[in-house]
Amino acid sequence: MKTVLVVAAHPDDEILGVGGTVARHVAEGDVVYALILGEGQTSRSTHREEADRAIVEELHQNTLAGADAVGFREVFFADFPDNRFDDVDLLDIVKAVEQKIRELRPQIVYTHYSGDLNVDHQYTARAVLTATRPIGDYCVEEIYAFETLSSSEWNFDYSAQPAFSPNVFVDITDYYAQKEQAMNCYVSELCAFPHPRSLTGMDVLSRTRGMAAGMERAEAFLLIRKTLRR
Repeated sequence: MKTVLVVAAHPDDEILGVGGTVARHVAEGDVVYALILGEGQTSRSTHREEADRAIVEELHQNTLAGADAVGFREVFFADFPDNRFDDVDLLDIVKAVEQKIRELRPQIVYTHYSGDLNVDHQYTARAVLTATRPIGDYCVEEIYAFETLSSSEWNFDYSAQPAFSPNVFVDITDYYAQKEQAMNCYVSELCAFPHPRSLTGMDVLSRTRGMAAGMERAEAFLLIRKTLRR
């Protein structure tokens, strides 16, 4: 049994990016947690303080329902400002991640690809890499970056970061129904196709990644670091 931690920027990223793989981990006996760094929704108001907190709370209830669908043991919310991570000291985000790593001691961590368009995804990736530095009594053996529909594929600025190019594929054929059920919990986040953050978009991506690896459906990841100890 292994302990797995998914560090995501927003509610729904943990399902879009790694929901099927989470369900597979749980089926295989692993314990999986999620740390959601951003509160979600508040960026849709002109000013954060104008956002309806009841809508944010409803979104968090959607998160918990989705977590039940794929089998997360527990979900933690850090409540950093939505799509405003660049207004937060990176150190504060790092410390939030470090705290959960000390508490949970995961062997495997999944997080965002650092080349995503969304600034919160970028900061999340940086914070995770900082929090998982291999010093002292570190526990993290594997770190994987996942892609996020409506962010990874929309970053057309390749001058600093290349497009997401996965090198790890996880067969989620038997777990896709759980992923879809979980995403259906996010009523406010789902869009109509051809928006990528839609059930059809999610279906197409799972089949595309599956075809790349000879599977019916897959989730794809970029291996950031894997440590094999003696």
